[in-house]
Amino acid sequence: MSGKAAFLFLQGPASPLFGKIADRLEAAGHACWRINLHAGDSLFWRRRGAIAYRGRAQAWGAFIRRVIEERAIGSLVLLGEERPYHAEAVRVARAAGVGVFVVEMGYLRPDWVTVERDGMSSNSHFPNEPEAILAAAGNLPEPDRTRLYGHSFLAEALYDLAYNLPSVFLAFLYPHYRRHGLFHPLAEYAGWIVQLATRGRRDARALATVAGLKAGGAPWFVYPLQLQTDFQLRAHSPYNSQQQAIAAVLTSFAAHAPACAQLAIKVHPLDNGLISWKRVIAQKAQRLGIAGRVHYVGGGDLGSLLEGCSGIVTVNSTAALHGLRDGIPAKVLGTAIYDIPGMTEQRPLDAFWTAPHRPDPVLTSAFYRLLAASIQVRGDFYSDAGTTAAAEAIAGRLLSGTVNQPGGDSGCVPRRKPAKYPPALFID
Repeated sequence: MSGKAAFLFLQGPASPLFGKIADRLEAAGHACWRINLHAGDSLFWRRRGAIAYRGRAQAWGAFIRRVIEERAIGSLVLLGEERPYHAEAVRVARAAGVGVFVVEMGYLRPDWVTVERDGMSSNSHFPNEPEAILAAAGNLPEPDRTRLYGHSFLAEALYDLAYNLPSVFLAFLYPHYRRHGLFHPLAEYAGWIVQLATRGRRDARALATVAGLKAGGAPWFVYPLQLQTDFQLRAHSPYNSQQQAIAAVLTSFAAHAPACAQLAIKVHPLDNGLISWKRVIAQKAQRLGIAGRVHYVGGGDLGSLLEGCSGIVTVNSTAALHGLRDGIPAKVLGTAIYDIPGMTEQRPLDAFWTAPHRPDPVLTSAFYRLLAASIQVRGDFYSDAGTTAAAEAIAGRLLSGTVNQPGGDSGCVPRRKPAKYPPALFID
């Protein structure tokens, strides 16, 4: 290898993507290293440059610091910068002047991948001043929304099993590893078996609920739930749990929404079912006296539910991007890259129910064009063609220094993580 700065990979998606990125970086003369934290990491990095960390969490920061110094690391690449191991690694990397690049599922679903400097949401450098977005996107083309890559649910599930089961059954190889997830993998899979077995029934009920809302003639709002484990909820919102977020939304709706208004709360399509959100919602709605106006949607298509609705309420889900594109008002309760004056509601939630502001179509179009050009690449996590395309594009941006370009930091007012509410707030 040449004297070029090396790349250090931490945990990535359960897919070949990070290995393919490293192949391209090495072909350009850069050394690539990967720290494996459990056996599943090892399985998805079957190439040179692997470093096993089997120490305790308390020694992790010092270990990362040594690796950066001894291997001349210039860039850190990872998925999920708020995972505890990753958050500490990011802190050490920044102190050492090492660039941090975060890869995540794309904002422009389904076959786009995000690559962003420093992180997402509160950590994002994407412009949030309308004038800067309009200027940077002035000559950019509309993103091509034709789906180019796809994968089956089976492929995604098999990759997930191959990644997580070794970490369970070969845990003795990494005895001090502490997973960032809230649920044990085996519990997750048990929940998913039930979810798959009941999918048809849940979709049928959802279809009936959506039809009823559209036939009823009353205005309805949509609240798409995020996953309980989602770090967008855990790290970039004022809520300590999904339960608290649900309670806050229902409390505001009960007190301030018009008496005729309805609220549809849709479960995330990848929810494992280990928490009965239907029961959580029903109990809170009953206590607030709005049980007849709150509708649980346990399956079905989000696009159909959004069609004709009065607005979207979200903590910071990418689901809101579907609605904004179609001119549907949206209120963000946490920190989100798309929470921009002129695009999303800037008044408190209590005011949103009665007179939601629609997004400015010119600004919204500019936002999507700049988003696609600066921090999105085509591809996916699970198909061979999709991971190859994403790897080539991500490696190209890393090598050329064009991550977050065009736009860069221009017009970005630093975002802050919201202060957490007291855990008991909104919860009876």
